[in-house]
Amino acid sequence: MSAWVLPDHIADVLPSEARHIEEIRRNLLDMARCYGYELVMPPLLEHLESLLTGTGEALDLQTFKLVDQISGRMMGLRADSTPQVARIDAHLLNRTGVARLSYCGPVLHTRPAAPHASREPLQLGAEIYGHAGLEADLEILELALDSLRAAHVGELTVDLGDVRIVNALLAQTALTPAQTAQVHGALATKDASALAQLTAQAPTDIARALQQLTQLYGDATLLDEARRVLPPLPAIHAALDQLRWLAGHIQGASVAFDLADLRGYAYYSGARFAVYAAGAPDALVRGGRYDAVGSVFGRKRPAVGFSLDIKALVAVARPAVLRAAIRAPWGEGQALREAIATLRAAGETVVCVLPGHESEVDEFQCDRELVQRDAAWCVTAL
Repeated sequence: MSAWVLPDHIADVLPSEARHIEEIRRNLLDMARCYGYELVMPPLLEHLESLLTGTGEALDLQTFKLVDQISGRMMGLRADSTPQVARIDAHLLNRTGVARLSYCGPVLHTRPAAPHASREPLQLGAEIYGHAGLEADLEILELALDSLRAAHVGELTVDLGDVRIVNALLAQTALTPAQTAQVHGALATKDASALAQLTAQAPTDIARALQQLTQLYGDATLLDEARRVLPPLPAIHAALDQLRWLAGHIQGASVAFDLADLRGYAYYSGARFAVYAAGAPDALVRGGRYDAVGSVFGRKRPAVGFSLDIKALVAVARPAVLRAAIRAPWGEGQALREAIATLRAAGETVVCVLPGHESEVDEFQCDRELVQRDAAWCVTAL
């Protein structure tokens, strides 16, 4: 095997794609700033207990682990940035009011999340801390939708659910944590036979309700159906009411519901959402409410947010219109160098053609040329 062959699901990003990724990254961070979100940059590497405390087994299995040569302690390469941002909010900012935070950086996964996914996503996200009302859920959802629109993806569909529905049902059972995880998996795959086996010892009405969840997906009419067939538990009715409110405020995207979908990290505590776009094999954005995410850092307060992988997003985003550049000769003349500097200061891309390389492929697709006429340098169309 060649020494320069990369590991499975790890890849270099070549110039044209890298340029598109960077343009989308800038646009999305600018969008978050327009909403009032402050940028934070958590480290790629942390002590393992800080990264994994309270996040559940799934994130543990996704985290690369190594030994710190200075302290001898176990370290982890982050697989998700949300716990880090929760730590920043709890310990570094420690604000009493609302904190709006955004971030963007690589995360590393021990295994790909999907057959053709990267193990090095470029994760971008936004989070609100300090407000328990649905206004924060709606703002995060609107920012997620505006972010996808800024990337010029196709028609958007928002898939809504709420983990409190399943949690309220499972609270009526005596299932072990391992069995509960199996129930979550069966619900995600709509495996009714597996659910029947797992809930055989549960109360009859609860087992029946869990079976019903596998059928409760579709448009807003299923909310009435869910209220009719599910047990009248206060947490379930509150979740259904809040889902209806959120759906009623979403604009510019179609809305669907899947009350059995629990995909995502284990720290979600309320309404959750996934956003799909035409041509994308999976959700481009996942988010929701996770009010307990900061409790492991000694400060539990309301939190809601979303994250996405820019590398996955760029695969379905409309190709960016390449901003054409100016081709210029290489030279030592002061007038030429000043002309090039002036153009670059004005925001133009000026590509100097090195001697002997005049016939090479032009990556920037120059449509103009800097030429000398009457002792002056001027830009002309090619």
